[in-house]
Amino acid sequence: MSTTLAFLGDFGKAFDYIFHARESQAGGAKVGGSELWPLIWTHLKLTGLAMAIAIVISLPVGLALGHSGRGAFATISVSNVGRAVPSIALIAFFVAFFPTAPEWWTVTVALALLAIPPILTNAYVGVRQVDRDTVDAARGMGMSGGQIVRSVELPLALPLIFGGIKTSTVNVIATATIAPLVGVLTLGDPIISGSVHGRAGQIGASLVVAFLAVVAELGLSAVQRAVTPTGVKLEKGAGAPASRLRTLKRRIQTAP
Repeated sequence: MSTTLAFLGDFGKAFDYIFHARESQAGGAKVGGSELWPLIWTHLKLTGLAMAIAIVISLPVGLALGHSGRGAFATISVSNVGRAVPSIALIAFFVAFFPTAPEWWTVTVALALLAIPPILTNAYVGVRQVDRDTVDAARGMGMSGGQIVRSVELPLALPLIFGGIKTSTVNVIATATIAPLVGVLTLGDPIISGSVHGRAGQIGASLVVAFLAVVAELGLSAVQRAVTPTGVKLEKGAGAPASRLRTLKRRIQTAP
């Protein structure tokens, strides 16, 4: 494979690093190939745990705020602040103020905080976008607030909620590469430790991270389409031609 991929230059060496173990540049240890599997597994565990924490916290809060119609300013503010704060700053904060906490939990909490804003915002907006006549009809049938959330608002908001989960998942997969800075070895280790893994290791690990992000994007996009109610799909399908027709009419009317 090394000869076959030689024409690709650095990328060929990176692919060879992914599939074949070799001695590190510092010597005394094997890197690449099967040695990547523990890093991939840790990377995925870290991502999964951070996403689980983020969903458990942000989804109920977003649904409750969206149902009540209150807290729009707070929701948007939390989302904006959460997206503005760098993840490395969050990790440094937890290391400084909780020095005895295990490194694993320090990184997990920081990544969970990074994942919360898109899910919280999309859950809130998804519920608020549910047609009010539908909610009023459910209330008129005697359904309680909790029943309306579970049976009406949540199913209709699921596509947007999964959009937030998808965004957060891709962000967390990419950001988990900084975990080695505090001692948690993920796929970021070859990227950060270039003197050990070499340029091939840096590019190879980056390709694996990109592959995981793309797989997560495609997989969650498929789930997002699957959970979209049929009525919503039909409404969007019917709305597209009408939108194009309105655009065409405006162009005709404004033409000289």
